[in-house]
Amino acid sequence: MTRMRAVDAVVLILEKEGATETFGLPGAAINPLYSAMKAHGGIRHTLARHVEGASHMADGYTRSAPGNIGVCLGTSGPAGTDMITGLYAAAADSQPILCITGQAPVAVLDKEDFQAVDIASIAKPVTKMAKTVLEAGQVPGVFQTAFQLMRSARPGPVLIDLPIDVQQTEIEFDIDAYEPLAPAKPAATSAQAEKILDLIAEAEHPIIIAGGGIINADAADRLVEFAELTSIPVSPTLMGWGVIPDDHPLAAGMVGIQTHVRYGNASFLESDLVIGIGNRWANRHTGNLEVYRKGRKFVHIDIAPTQIGRVFAPDYGVASDAGAALDALLAAARSRSGGVPDFTGWARECTARKSTEHRKTNFTDVPIKPQRVYQEMNQAFGRDVTYVSTIGLSQIAGAQMLHVYRPRHWINAGQAGPLGWTGPAALGVAKGKPGETVVALSGDYDFQFMIEELAVGAQHQIPYVHVVVNNSYLGLIRQSQRGFEMDYEVSLAFENINTAGSASSGYGVDHVAVAQGLGCKALRVEDPELIGEGLRVAKELMDEHQVPVVVEVILERVTNISMGTALDQINEFETLAQTPADAPTALSPMGELAAAK
Repeated sequence: MTRMRAVDAVVLILEKEGATETFGLPGAAINPLYSAMKAHGGIRHTLARHVEGASHMADGYTRSAPGNIGVCLGTSGPAGTDMITGLYAAAADSQPILCITGQAPVAVLDKEDFQAVDIASIAKPVTKMAKTVLEAGQVPGVFQTAFQLMRSARPGPVLIDLPIDVQQTEIEFDIDAYEPLAPAKPAATSAQAEKILDLIAEAEHPIIIAGGGIINADAADRLVEFAELTSIPVSPTLMGWGVIPDDHPLAAGMVGIQTHVRYGNASFLESDLVIGIGNRWANRHTGNLEVYRKGRKFVHIDIAPTQIGRVFAPDYGVASDAGAALDALLAAARSRSGGVPDFTGWARECTARKSTEHRKTNFTDVPIKPQRVYQEMNQAFGRDVTYVSTIGLSQIAGAQMLHVYRPRHWINAGQAGPLGWTGPAALGVAKGKPGETVVALSGDYDFQFMIEELAVGAQHQIPYVHVVVNNSYLGLIRQSQRGFEMDYEVSLAFENINTAGSASSGYGVDHVAVAQGLGCKALRVEDPELIGEGLRVAKELMDEHQVPVVVEVILERVTNISMGTALDQINEFETLAQTPADAPTALSPMGELAAAK
């Protein structure tokens, strides 16, 4: 055993647990932990400009690769309260991030000391554990429990609050004797897998809804293997996008009332059995439940027992880690007497819809229509790009028109959708994917929320491309206000006295100038025929300078993006009869899969 400060033990534990990427702001109450990190030398740190931004960076880093846990640091007062939105976003999407706050001394916790707040009580609703540690000897055990909780069952964030005197108190600690606790995860049984296969055998048009739990379980390869074994089409949720490549013959397209593709909804409405794996039945996915459920049976597999029946009661529910469930299904299917049914014909019907049911993207209008931007992004960035986005018409249209081919290559704050998440999250993703192309997608309002974090990318040389589609509107809110016959307090436009004479002068904020002032490269595109060239130049600038590069595309002020209240009631606002040149039609013969079984 070695005698050391509690914070020195914390740093050793972070290293042993593999959580060595931190984001945050030093402050008086957290400085002891920073001193331990400096002395140790093995914990990397990125200095944020806002603590909420730091929490989103930690979130993005967590989502970038299997096993990652991003760490956010700050004081417990305003820094801790700034972390709450980040904790909420992580909890909502089942992401493990660790927030560590520095607190006032134990003796003054109830004396309204400077920047002292009961951050543990504030954070409890959006964490798996939030605890102020009052005894230094408990610090190792609290961190050990925290890491186990973050990784167990449905993953999620934890906040640990450390009073400054607790941080500096010496304890006896031996890192060689410390071992991470094994996470607890439920696993489907062979009997449960057989029951699911029985339901599949009774179906004619089964479809798999593949959720983010498959990505959390790092089980995308097993999902594709099971789909190919059974020829069952797969529809990813927004959080599961990438578990099967968009151009795979069995990729049926995303289903939903906002983020969806037309052929995905059409195929779902023809299904008679829905197998949800690692999904939540989110309302933007299901829309009107009567339409969603009518005429079909449901299997729901989720790691959290409390999710089974939470939105509606399935015909059969299984509490299981997605990877363990797919292992059980694969084993049962391979050993099943008489094999599994062949749904090749049904899969071909779904593939045929992918060849025709698209929305128009090849617009040549000036100002630019947003659909054209996503067409050009598909062509410019290819199959290996990682997209990062959060909320708004930009995200909804992007999910309708972009293509994703690998897990963790669409990174999105799905349930919480906080404005401002995209930029700092993209920095965290880029830290977790060095050398890879990371592209953030924002509307102008999302971009403005935490625009100061661009300076973090410039200072720490964290390169990514940020595409900003600028219509100078809160576009999604404006579209939703149509039901109230109003357009109220949703315009961001004004005559900027510094951009007089420019085509974007009436659009208000000069995003290019702001980005350049923060140390980044930036360019503006106003001609649809120049979008592709702008994206190409942005990649070159990113590679050359190793900083964020902003591409602002000036859009028409008003565009209504297709959405509705039910899967069979989607309002279309633009031309439909077109197959874009870059559409992943997946016309490879289904017979190849059947022959492989």
